[in-house]
Amino acid sequence: MATILETRALTKSFGGVLAVGDVSVAVGEGEVVGIVGSNGAGKTTFVNLVTGYLKPDRGRILYAGQDITAHPPRQVTRLGIARSFQIPQIYTSLTVLENVLIALAARQGEGLRPWGPLFTRAREAEGLRVLEPFGLAEHASRPVSELPEGGVKLLDVALAGALLPRVLLLDEPTSGVSSKEKFVVMDTLVRILAERGVTAIFVEHDMEVVTQYAGRILVFHEGSVIADGAPQVVLADPEVRRAVIG
Repeated sequence: MATILETRALTKSFGGVLAVGDVSVAVGEGEVVGIVGSNGAGKTTFVNLVTGYLKPDRGRILYAGQDITAHPPRQVTRLGIARSFQIPQIYTSLTVLENVLIALAARQGEGLRPWGPLFTRAREAEGLRVLEPFGLAEHASRPVSELPEGGVKLLDVALAGALLPRVLLLDEPTSGVSSKEKFVVMDTLVRILAERGVTAIFVEHDMEVVTQYAGRILVFHEGSVIADGAPQVVLADPEVRRAVIG
């Protein structure tokens, strides 16, 4: 399995607090990797470093063999790394389709120009194709504010998917989603990513979700990776249980 994403001795501090310390991991193409750890363990900081939202104090980030350590977020996205957020970055007053059209315009390098050019027939057709696999095409004309939380999470992933990534990082994809909806969200997400051959890395607190959907997990504790392997093996480790579950 070819390595698609790699970090080497990645380190980031905020004042005297070490958020990520000397983290070296390699992710293979097509893997589904879960990241777990207690609050403040460094999980989201790691995602922010990989996606260019933060710059490391030292260390390197390699994507498909290319050093992207100094790249800003937009350049990282254009290369093929996209992300969704714990709190979805969505215009809730706009419709589902309008949000997708903005994402498509950004992918095509147009950004937020006046609204008129966003609504082309070809782009609307592509927008509906983006929504269809997520079961959202039938809600295209609805304001996002009317969607259930699970639908909002799926839309956030659909927007990231509209950028045609090779690697997708997800920050707590089931956060705020009901226990009934969380498996619908994850079943849909994992199926679509597998069909498209997208490598997925997701931060998650729900151990049931991690165990069921991740092929491999990284355990963060106090900024370091203390375990890396198959969920059933890693989560049985007493040190991991103390660090993650308490």
